[in-house]
Amino acid sequence: MPGTESLRDGDEHSPARLAVRVPIHIRLYQPKDLEFVRTLFVAINRQLAPSHMRTQFDVYVRQALRDEIDRIPDYYAARAGSFWIAELGDGSRGVGMYGLEAYDDSSLEIRRMYVDPAFRRQGIARRLLAHAEQIGRAAQYHRLILSTSEIQKAAFALYQNVGFSLTSTETADAMSLKAVGGGLRRYHMEKLLR
Repeated sequence: MPGTESLRDGDEHSPARLAVRVPIHIRLYQPKDLEFVRTLFVAINRQLAPSHMRTQFDVYVRQALRDEIDRIPDYYAARAGSFWIAELGDGSRGVGMYGLEAYDDSSLEIRRMYVDPAFRRQGIARRLLAHAEQIGRAAQYHRLILSTSEIQKAAFALYQNVGFSLTSTETADAMSLKAVGGGLRRYHMEKLLR
């Protein structure tokens, strides 16, 4: 299956150009991963929550757990998608994750991309993005899209650094599975797959 093999460092513009200090393996989600995914999702969202929005983030997390995270196989299958786990090379633990879902006939959307804070700054997010590109190309999609919020400054910078372009900005007032709401600014980005 595409994406389960190791990626090699590419040219200087490749998302995989940063040497990975920790060997990882990216594989499809399995039911045994649920606790890891839940724990990482909750921890990251608690870390991101501004103090004045903690209650709103808690509601968002509960909704996302109920409607998406706790039913990953069904949720992503219904959207012609997949969910991926980055684990240490020896398989001893998960260190990151992301989902892909079809946005339209030519676009895949990257969702729920998180890296365990203990393993950040080691190229794992770049590897996940390179993996998403590989999956998109293999399935003959023409672009990847994603969104992030104003409170995820490092993620926004990373996406720009690996070639994503800003396509639009919105203020998310209403809560959804893709946004906390509460007036946070959201950035929508894309990367063409050539």
